[in-house]
Amino acid sequence: MTDETLRSIELTRIGPARFKATNARGGETFFGTGGDDPDFTPVELLLAAIAGCSALDVEAITHKRTTSTNFTVHTEGRKVRDENGNHLTDLRVSFDVVFPEGPEGQAARDRVQGAIEMSRDRLCTVSRTVQLGAEISYEQSTAG
Repeated sequence: MTDETLRSIELTRIGPARFKATNARGGETFFGTGGDDPDFTPVELLLAAIAGCSALDVEAITHKRTTSTNFTVHTEGRKVRDENGNHLTDLRVSFDVVFPEGPEGQAARDRVQGAIEMSRDRLCTVSRTVQLGAEISYEQSTAG
């Protein structure tokens, strides 16, 4: 029996301060400290996940009307260290979506703000998890 709600990745160290994340489908991405390599940092991956999750939501809703001619999402946050430890503040997601002229383009434009709000308020699992806060259990494996 498979738990269809479970999501997971496997993380493997591939070098000093460099890791490979592999998903259940065999997809891979790499990250590190952001030193001399072009790899994303974990914070950048979080920002990309927030942007990507909401972008997929907004695209799914608006592209029922027509395809955009430009679809860009900018996500940012300030990394701070305070009494709560290291974390991000002032998280911001900004959409720049352009549709062609005509009635289909206007119908899609009319849906953008609502789609953004639906993603923010209930659809995007990544940003909803950040907004709601989720306990994370850390444990050490008994292996070596």
